[in-house]
Amino acid sequence: MSGKQVSKGGAANKSKKPAKGGAEEKREDALQAVILADSFQDRFQPFALEKPRCLLPLVNVPVIEYTLEYLASNGVQEVFIYCGAHSEDVETYIHDSDRWSPESNLCPFSSVDFIRVSDASSIGDFLRDLDKRSLISGDFILIHGDVVANIPLDGILARHRARREANRDACMTIVLRSTGDSPHRTAKARGITPVFVVDPTNGRCLQYEEMHPLQKDKYVKLDESVFEYAEFDLRTDLIDCGIDICTPDVLALWSESFDYELPRKNFLHGVLKDWELNGKIISAEILEEGYGARASNLQMYDCISKDILHRWALPYVPDSNLLHGQTYKYKRGLWLEDGAHIAKNSTVTKSVLGKTAYVDTGSTISSSIIGRRCQIGKNVRIENSYIWDDAVIEDGATVLHSIVANDAVIGKHSYIPQGSLISYGVRISAGTQLSSKPLPRISLFTSEREPVKTDIKLVGNDGKGAQYKEPEDDEDSDSEDEGDADPAVLQSSLIYSLAGLNISSESISTLATHDSDDDLSDDEYEQGLQAKTNRERLSSFASDDSAAAVMKLDQFHGDAVHGLVDALRADDNEDFDSAKLEFMGLRLANNASDSMMRKAIAVAFATRAAELMSPENGGLEPTKAAGRALTSKKGAVKFITEVGVGGNKVDLHAEFALALQKALAAIKGLDSARAGTLLAAMLQQLYNLDVLEEEGILAWWADARAAENDTLSKIKERSRVLVEWLENADEEDSNEDSDEEDEDSD
Repeated sequence: MSGKQVSKGGAANKSKKPAKGGAEEKREDALQAVILADSFQDRFQPFALEKPRCLLPLVNVPVIEYTLEYLASNGVQEVFIYCGAHSEDVETYIHDSDRWSPESNLCPFSSVDFIRVSDASSIGDFLRDLDKRSLISGDFILIHGDVVANIPLDGILARHRARREANRDACMTIVLRSTGDSPHRTAKARGITPVFVVDPTNGRCLQYEEMHPLQKDKYVKLDESVFEYAEFDLRTDLIDCGIDICTPDVLALWSESFDYELPRKNFLHGVLKDWELNGKIISAEILEEGYGARASNLQMYDCISKDILHRWALPYVPDSNLLHGQTYKYKRGLWLEDGAHIAKNSTVTKSVLGKTAYVDTGSTISSSIIGRRCQIGKNVRIENSYIWDDAVIEDGATVLHSIVANDAVIGKHSYIPQGSLISYGVRISAGTQLSSKPLPRISLFTSEREPVKTDIKLVGNDGKGAQYKEPEDDEDSDSEDEGDADPAVLQSSLIYSLAGLNISSESISTLATHDSDDDLSDDEYEQGLQAKTNRERLSSFASDDSAAAVMKLDQFHGDAVHGLVDALRADDNEDFDSAKLEFMGLRLANNASDSMMRKAIAVAFATRAAELMSPENGGLEPTKAAGRALTSKKGAVKFITEVGVGGNKVDLHAEFALALQKALAAIKGLDSARAGTLLAAMLQQLYNLDVLEEEGILAWWADARAAENDTLSKIKERSRVLVEWLENADEEDSNEDSDEEDEDSD
C-alpha cells in the first residue's frame, strides 16, 4: 500500500490522477469531501471487532458505497478518507474497487487520499490533525462513512456560500431532515433525541442539546441568550443526516479546544454555547424532502435497510446494482440476484436474496435480507432478519429479527430470538434454544480481540463462541456516579427496549432555563410559552405524559402505518384480516386512542393511493389509484368503515375525511393539485362504497380546519365539484320527498 509517512501516521498521497492543464489554478474551486469512516463507538460490536463499520453490508452493499456514490452524484472531486480502526481493510477495499480505485478510469474523483492518525482516540483528534496538514483549501463536505442520502447539495452549497459572503464568521451548515408525518422508519427511530434551537428567520442554529430516557433531569435548559431573538424554534423532530458543509475555520475551532471529541455533543454544543468568545455562526438547512440518514447504530441500520427496500432512498435500491457484478432484479416483492433459488413449497416475501443463495422446501422467509451463497435449509423460519454472505441456517431453525454474520452456522431446530447478534464464524449447535435475557451477542472474540473460550452452555456441545461482553469502564469505578446513565445502552442492540433500565417517572419539560418557571420574569415566561407553541411536534417531550408513554404512541403510529402499507402493497390474494389483527394488537399494546387509529389508517391508505400514481408503480390516474388502494384487498373497506371511521355519527365521517386530507398534504413530492385531485377521488370512492355519508363529507367541507392553511385550502378546493354534486343531490332528494308528500295529501 503506497503511503507517505508523517508525524502522526501516514497519508496515501500517491492516489491522485494525472493533473490536467490549469489544475493548480483550479484547486481552490475543487469541491473536497472528508469521510469519517471511524466513529470510535462500539454500537456495532461484536461485528466491528473483525470488520470496520463502513464495510458492513447494508442491503448486501458495503455501507461506504452509499456514501461514495452520494458524493460522486454531488460533484465532489477530491476525497479524503479517515479510516481509524481496520484502516488497511478500508484502503484495500477502495484500491481493489473497479469503481473507486484512484487508478481506475471509472473513478469519478480526481483524487482519493487516505489519512492515518496513529494515536487518535476520537473524531476530534483526527480533525485537529487534519487542520495541521493544510490539505483543505476551501469549503468542504464533512460526512460520516455510514450515510445513505439522495439530497442534492448544490442549493445547500450555494446558500452556504452566500451566507459566507455576507458574513465571514458563517463557518458551517449542517444538513437536517424534518420527519413530520414521514413514513420513513428512520423518522421513528428512538434513543438519543437531538434538540436544535433555530432562528426560523435565517436558519441560524442557536443551541444544541441531546435528550434521552435515561437522564435524571428531564429538561432542556435554554441559554439565556436565546431569548434575545424575536422568535426561535425548538425542534426535536429532526434527523441529523451526518452531512456538514464546512469552511477551514471549522478545523481551526476543533484545534482550539482539545476537549472536543464528538461532532455534535461536544463541538456543536460547545461552539454555540461559547459564541460570544469565538464569534462563529453555524446554520441549519432543514429539508422537507429527500432522504438522508446515518446507519450510526443497529436500530438505524435496521430502519435504513427497510427504507431502502421501500424505495425511499432512490436511486439507492437493490435493483440499481450499485456494486460491480450485482444482478438484482425486482419481481413481486422480491429482489433476486442471478442464481438465487427458492424451492417449491417455500414462501419468500418482501425479501432480498443474493447470488446463488438457496432456500430449501417448506421454508418461510419474510422481510429479510439474505446474502450471497447462503444456505437456508428445509422448514426454516426467518423474519425481519439479516443473513450475511455464506451463512448457513439448517433445517427447522427459527431466526427472528436478528443479524447472522458471514460464515455463521445456525444448527437444526435451533431458535434465535429477536435482537440476537450472531457474529462471524459463530456456530450454534442443533436444538439450541437461545434465551432473550440477556440478548444474545455471540462472538469468537473478546472486546480486546482475543479469542474466546466457547461457552457450551450458551451455544451447545458442537457450538463455537461466547457472549460478547463490553469492556469494563476503568474510570473511577468505585466512586458514586451522580450523573446520567450512559445512553449508548439504548442503541447498542438491534431492538429498542427500556426493559430493565432505571427510568425516572418524571415528565420531560419542553423548557427550563432555571429550576422552575417561578424563577422566570414575566417577559421571559411569555417568551418561553411562545417558543413552546412555535413547535407542536415535540415528539420526545411531554408536559403531561411520561416520555415513555409519548414514545409508545410515536411507535404505534410508525408501526401501524408501515404494517398497513405493507399489507396493501403485498402481491397476494390474502384478505385484510391479518393486517387488521396486527393493527388492533398494536392499538392495545400502545393504548392508542381512536383519533390515533384514524390518523394511522388515513395515512396508510393515502400513502398507497399516492404510490399508485407514481410512474414506478404504474402511473395510475387518481380515480383508479384511489379505487385500487381502497378495494384491492378483501376486507379493507370493512376495516376502514369499522376502525377508521368507527361509527355512523356525522362528526366521525368528517374527521376521517379531514385525516385523509392532512395525510395527503404531508406526502413528500405530491403537489397540492395532485393531492387535491386524489382526495376528491378517494372521497368519491368512499361515498360510493357507503363508507362515508354525504352529511359527513359536507360537514368536513364546512369545517374551518380543512382550510387552516394555504396548502389545505388548495387541496380542499379540488373537491368542490364533488361537494356541489352532493348538495344538489340532497336538494333533489328533498324535492322528491316533498312531491311525494304532496301526492299523498291529494
